Amino acid sequence: MSASPASATAAPPLASAGSSAGSVPGTVAQALILSRYQLRDYLRSRRFVLMMGIVAAIGAILSLVLYHFHGAGLNGSPDAFYGSLWAGGVTVVVIFSGIIFGGDAIAGEFQNRTGYFLMGLPIRRTSVYAGKYLAALAASLVAVLFYFAIVVANGTRYLGSGALPSALIVSLGITVLYLLALLGYVFLFSSLFKNSLYAVLVVAVLFLFGFTIVQALVVGLVKIEPWFLITYAQDFSNKPGVIAYPFLSSLPPHIVRGGPIGGTTYNVTYPEGIAILVGYWLATAIGGLVLFEREEFS
Repeated sequence: MSASPASATAAPPLASAGSSAGSVPGTVAQALILSRYQLRDYLRSRRFVLMMGIVAAIGAILSLVLYHFHGAGLNGSPDAFYGSLWAGGVTVVVIFSGIIFGGDAIAGEFQNRTGYFLMGLPIRRTSVYAGKYLAALAASLVAVLFYFAIVVANGTRYLGSGALPSALIVSLGITVLYLLALLGYVFLFSSLFKNSLYAVLVVAVLFLFGFTIVQALVVGLVKIEPWFLITYAQDFSNKPGVIAYPFLSSLPPHIVRGGPIGGTTYNVTYPEGIAILVGYWLATAIGGLVLFEREEFS
């Protein structure tokens, strides 16, 4: 995935805005201007078509399975129907959209030399970082809302238009929080590496396989609650996380000792899951900004 030339196209309006007013725009104004041009570049790129194709493929498979099994036996409960369709699928959509739109956001500035031109202008690095983060967030939200529309369309078909549960809206809000946390991680590694391929591969491996394996090892071998891993808060391996919690009538016990094969099973609590996502979002986003501020364009 190569970085787009959005930085170069966004810079002249930033500079001209400052000269026309007699002063350089503030950090927030610069970030918003840059994010608008970066988002426009995303929407015109092949990566956006690729992401929409991935969501469409997931939605098509989902719809065909539901059609073949006449609603897959979930027609009687809106919470069960939407919980099964939404919680599992949207996690995959968030991971892929975050990687596709944010993987080379910062690393691409070094790899494609666009940052050498951008940093020569009166533009703060905080504005560049925040603008790219907002653009990646907006583009990823388009993918998430596309999947949301597919889920609602299937729900309307099998349950009727009046069966949209409030739990779906709550889960959508938690999904956005998970997206914020994942993008923070993506931007952290994008700031750490000057090669976009490394940044994309590391984040993809961590979120698709790495964290899940580490969590299993921590629980199985170390035998402690993995509250410090982001996967503990999300849905994985048929274990519900905070994205699925709004659809449940009762939450699973926090700690289950002596299960079918012995040992202890940990289930994240609602407040704990939200705190994990917020903590990862703030820590990784700020960490990525600090790394980007210290990097030298040499």
